[in-house]
Amino acid sequence: MASDAKPSDIQAVVALVESAGGEAFVSRGISRVIIGLVGDVEQFARLNIRGMRGVRDVTRISAGYKLVSREHHPARSAVRVGGVPIGPDTVTLIAGPCAVETPDQTLAAARMAQRAGAVLLRGGAFKPRTSPYAFQGLGERGLRILADVRAETGLPFVTEVLDADQVDMVAQYADMLQVGARNMQNFALLQALGAVGKPVLLKRGLSATIEEWLMAAEYIAQRGNLDVVLCERGIRTFETATRNTLDISAVPVAQSLSHLPVIVDPSHSGGRRDLVLPLSRAAVVAGADGLVVDVHPEPSVALCDGPQALIADDLAVLARDLRDLTGFMGRQLPEPATVPVG
Repeated sequence: MASDAKPSDIQAVVALVESAGGEAFVSRGISRVIIGLVGDVEQFARLNIRGMRGVRDVTRISAGYKLVSREHHPARSAVRVGGVPIGPDTVTLIAGPCAVETPDQTLAAARMAQRAGAVLLRGGAFKPRTSPYAFQGLGERGLRILADVRAETGLPFVTEVLDADQVDMVAQYADMLQVGARNMQNFALLQALGAVGKPVLLKRGLSATIEEWLMAAEYIAQRGNLDVVLCERGIRTFETATRNTLDISAVPVAQSLSHLPVIVDPSHSGGRRDLVLPLSRAAVVAGADGLVVDVHPEPSVALCDGPQALIADDLAVLARDLRDLTGFMGRQLPEPATVPVG
């Protein structure tokens, strides 16, 4: 639709398509509205949709992931989270504790991340774990802690949501909602996130192909939400030397197929602190639009993934590398939060 299309123009298109026996899915992004049409293409061609008021263009998309494909949107998109951009012009650092444990631990991790140049905070309030006996997160109490830390630091935050029934509650607190690798094909959850009106961070599944990953993003887009960021976090292979295998080629491949931003999680892919920095460098040079990194003030006592969490010395090196490599790649670091770091 055109940028000045009125709600009545959008509704007129939807009504016409439905009168012809088709379905129309309205998806809204920051700067555009797209209506995805499903049905008899030849019948749609006879409707003269292109001539309707408010319609900018009509395009037939051959890819299965139509709304997230570059076929209909050749230019790469940027997604804004609490005013912070993630997209082709920037390298955005998202950092914080893998799990929210206490207010003091979360605030300390956020301060460390902010000093390293992080402009978004990550933190898990709900933790899906392989073992049912492992720490499962603080739930809504953890969300309140994250909201308090945001008020203190000015850092918008992203946190994981596990179930469609949780979406509305988590969205009341978070600036961005994360779909974890284990939930990438939880289609009820994806559809619920399509209707919530908050940006979504979609991690690639442990054994998912790139096409399956993009199809999962399509579920969110089809239900009305185009503000999706893809996250490569390592896939399961035969290799046991690392926790997962970082598929660095997924960054340029996904960017060639989809207009959505693509970031990398070097913490969960490597699973070891000594691997996070080299994997981060590789991600930035490969063209990643950002990084999501684990930080903890005392990794030895962390309740979740302590061995991969960065400490202050690591973060100082990461900050230096990001400054150098971002400029080398012709990009910028987003502006930090305006609240002073204590």
